[in-house]
Amino acid sequence: MARNEHQRRDDVTEVELIGGPERLEVGLEAHDPAWAATFVEHRDRILEALGDAGASVLVQHIGSTAVPGLAAKPIVDIVVGVDDITDEEAYLPALLAAGYVLRVREPGHRLVRTPARDVHVHVYPREHPAVADYLLLRDRLRSEPTDRALYEETKRMLFTRSWDDMNAYSDAKTDVIEAIKERARAARD
Repeated sequence: MARNEHQRRDDVTEVELIGGPERLEVGLEAHDPAWAATFVEHRDRILEALGDAGASVLVQHIGSTAVPGLAAKPIVDIVVGVDDITDEEAYLPALLAAGYVLRVREPGHRLVRTPARDVHVHVYPREHPAVADYLLLRDRLRSEPTDRALYEETKRMLFTRSWDDMNAYSDAKTDVIEAIKERARAARD
């Protein structure tokens, strides 16, 4: 079926978390230059899987593993921007066939990951504000040592606690992330 023959449907309206909440079982590690190579490997895998559709897809390394010098959980995060998130036939079967498994389906966002859980691929519509926000945060952390240190300090403090839900750990960083993005926007404007 050609891409333009896919039936348009409404997006999901609720969060579907396949497998339920998961305990945070990894810790922070010193930055590993191998994370960049892992990104390149998976970028190529994603683009190959998407074939011709991959020509219009954005694929970027995001998150702490994309920031040299920043300690991170050893999970490489990738953002993929597609034309239409609701046209799952255009990307999801190809990503699953390439070895990823579906973890999250929520309005405007899908998350697939490796079975080893060491690579998370966040799929959004290319123009979704979250895509720009991920890139804004990454670029700010790469260029501003003070914000990079603040972010790492926050993560280290949070890792002194036990987290039964990995999402709760992520949510606990929100205020610091928003403050860093605000400074990035102010500097840009």
